[in-house]
Parts: sequence; C-alpha cells; structure tokens
Amino acid sequence: MNIQPVILSGGAGTRLWPLSRELFPKQLHAPFGGESTLLQHTVMRLNGLEEHYEGVKILPPILVCNEEHRFLVAEQMRQIDTEMNGLLLEPVGKNTAPALTLAALHANSIVEDQVMLVMSADHVIRDVAAFQQIVYEGALRAGAGDTVTFGVTPTFPATGYGYIKRSNASVDSGYIVSEFVEKPDTEKACQFFEDPAYLWNSGIFMMKSSVWLDQINHLRKEVYDVCLAAYEKGAADGIFQRVDKPVFETCPSDSIDYAVMEHLVSSDSIADNLSKLLVIPMDAGWSDVGGWANLQEEAPHDENGNAVQGDVLMHKVKDSLLLSSHRLVAGVGLENMIVVETADAVLVASKDSAQEVKQIVELLKLDGRSEHQMHRRVHRPWGDYEGIDVGERYQVKRITVKPGATLSLQMHHHRAEHWIVVSGTARVTRGEDVFLLSENESTYIPLGVTHRLENPGALPLEIIEVQSGSYLGEDDIVRFEDSYGR
Repeated sequence: MNIQPVILSGGAGTRLWPLSRELFPKQLHAPFGGESTLLQHTVMRLNGLEEHYEGVKILPPILVCNEEHRFLVAEQMRQIDTEMNGLLLEPVGKNTAPALTLAALHANSIVEDQVMLVMSADHVIRDVAAFQQIVYEGALRAGAGDTVTFGVTPTFPATGYGYIKRSNASVDSGYIVSEFVEKPDTEKACQFFEDPAYLWNSGIFMMKSSVWLDQINHLRKEVYDVCLAAYEKGAADGIFQRVDKPVFETCPSDSIDYAVMEHLVSSDSIADNLSKLLVIPMDAGWSDVGGWANLQEEAPHDENGNAVQGDVLMHKVKDSLLLSSHRLVAGVGLENMIVVETADAVLVASKDSAQEVKQIVELLKLDGRSEHQMHRRVHRPWGDYEGIDVGERYQVKRITVKPGATLSLQMHHHRAEHWIVVSGTARVTRGEDVFLLSENESTYIPLGVTHRLENPGALPLEIIEVQSGSYLGEDDIVRFEDSYGR
C-alpha cells in the first residue's frame, strides 16, 4: 500500500509575530533553537514507518507552498536529503481546500488513486511511534474508500481548538464522526474535556486522491473547476509546479473542514455516495503551535516554568516565555508573560492575550509598514541580506552569498553601490569587466551599469553593500540573467 504525504505549507503564522513573518513564516523556523524546522520535522515524522509496517511504502512528499517561499522550502528539503513528488506553488493564498485540490490533482497525475496523508507543516508531534501507528490504521480505512481524520485526545479544556464529536458507531479503530464543533467558550470547553466523545480537531486527514476530488467536485464544484483549470494551464518550472495565476485568483477561499468535512457528517452524504467520515483518536503529543502560549507550553522549562532562548536574564519571573534573537532581554517581576525580541521588533504580551497578536499584524498592514512581511534579514535563493542602517539617500546592507551561488545579472536606474568584501572571495561583473575581490578589497558600481556578484569559493562570501541614490527600493532591479528564474 502506497501512502502519498501531502504537506500544506501556505500559512503566514501571524499569531507568532514577530518571529513569524509573511515571507518567513513559522513552519520554516526551528522551534526553540532546534536543528530542524517544523516543516522538516513534518517530513521526517514518517521516517522508519515502512520498516515497522509490512507492505507500506511512503512516497516522496507533495508540498504546497506560497510562491514567495519556494526557494526556502526547496532548500530545507535539500538539507534533509528529501526528494519530492512535487512542489506546487500557490500564486495567492486561498486556504486549505484549494491547496489540497491542487495536490490531489497532481497526485493523480503521477499514479491514480493513491492514499493521501494530508498534514500541515507547522504541527508538533512528540510521540512519533504512536503517530505512525495511527497513520497505518488510517491508511487501511482510507484504502477502503473512507475519509479519515485524526482527533487529538484533549489534555486540558482548550478554547483555541475546534472539536470533533465522535459517535458510538465504531469501524475498526475509528468512529463515525457525529459533529464538528467551533472553538468553544471556557464553559463548553470544560464540558468537552469531561466527555470522551469530544476530541481536538488536528487538521490531519487521510483519503484517496480520487475520493477527495469526488467530494470537492460534488460539494464545492466551483473550487474544483477553478483548481482543475489552473492546474491544467500551469506548467513545470524546474523542480516547481506552477498553476495559472489569473485562473487561480478567481478560486473561492475555503478550508477543508468547511468545504467538505462538515458536509460528510450529514446523512445526505451517504445518499450522495460520498465516503464515510471516520475519526481515529490520537494521543501522540500533538500541538499546532498556533500562538506564543502554545509554544511556551511545548518548549523546555526551568524550575519556575519559564521557557527561555537567547541572551536573557531574569529575576522573579514565573511561567513566562522570554526569547531574544539579537540583544540582551532582562525580565523582572514577570508572571504569565510573553517577551519576544527580534532585530526590528519587540513583542510584550500577557499569555492570556497571546492569541490577539495577529491584531498587531493587521495594524502594521494598515499603517503600510513592512514588519509584518519580512525580517531585517531577508532570505534569497543565493543566500541572504540584512539591513544595517538606512537614511535619506543611503542604505547599508550585510550580504552573505552561499558557496557557488550567483546573483542575477542586473542593473539599477536610481542607485549606485559600493561593495566591500569582509570575508571570502567575490567574482564581480561590472559592465564589460570581470574580476576577483578578496578580503578588505572593494569596488564601486555606478548607477545604470550592468553588474553581477558571484561566490566562486568553498566558503560563504560576506560583503558590506552601501547603496546611494534617489530611490533604494528592492523593485529597482532590471534582471538580464537569473539562475533562479525570477
């Protein structure tokens, strides 16, 4: 039995701002200084399953991500030596139902009717062995034509999760789903916690690709039709699979639950020949890391219940999270607080209000600021750059180029640039000239001159770039050649 992992990685993680940004969201971060990111953990969670369950084959994953994240996602898969059955690019975010429909269409184009394991890229699962056991059980039912979701056994009366109510009708290790319940208030959450019929909605699903396509075509035909047209009009772009942007922009935005799952609870679904919806209880240490309070619970704690990362000093601090990325953070007399420092923003919030951080993101958007979108350090396929200083008519950046990487051959209409090599070796194209620069050497790129920066060495190249001119925006780039198809 083949299992096709489908990993949805399109979210922006606004409730984990300022760590998570639109162009570098939480699934691409390593939680609390770990070696692997949430996305990488999601892929590696299936490692070893084939060895423990005879007859099961885990196929290379299909990933669906925001077009802006494509190089970051591809690089993270390369780092863990993972091949992919497809990296589908969403030109705009349209929620999870269209994303899964694109993935199912792509899966069918490889081998029809594979059992899909649909996972979000930003979950934490501590007990991998227990998770793999449940995946195997779910695959048996999905292979028989059922739609399977995993319901997490609650560990506290959560108000931040949706719930699934199971019926008493069991099928193997699962139960027929009786009801989907929205995030409850505190009183109802306590009632649900006492009732074993209620499980947290994990957002993990298993079904055949043909089953999902039949369901979405029947229940949300407009979503199916738009996704099919966008996929068929799309094209492969190296390792990426693009869909037609003008078509996909017309797709309704809908979640998997609202588009399909909640309708399968209805008795009409049986008359419509749609598959049974089963829930399998899961006790595997699951968390969706949906906000800072969730991350504080998942992180290692000291004897006072504090989760700490970076350069942090504390005095009389309890049950708090303090995270420092660049500077010393000092906390005095804090309790149940969230303090997060990044290069360009500091968040201070009570744990009780941590879910409301996304309101700050909305305010940043309304004010036309950039802190919701990107960090001071911006990742590119060739490396990264970090803003050091900016003023009227000038800007200073620290640029790091990976070994063997090449920036595009480009020109600027409004700015000149001065490059100083800090470490490594640079190959510079400036007009008709091509030459090497070593440490402590520099060059000047006049306004309007075609230029390119390369790292021919085996070590990272680091330079300081001083820009000067009337306009210093990143859109003042005319590209003539680019290895990354931008």
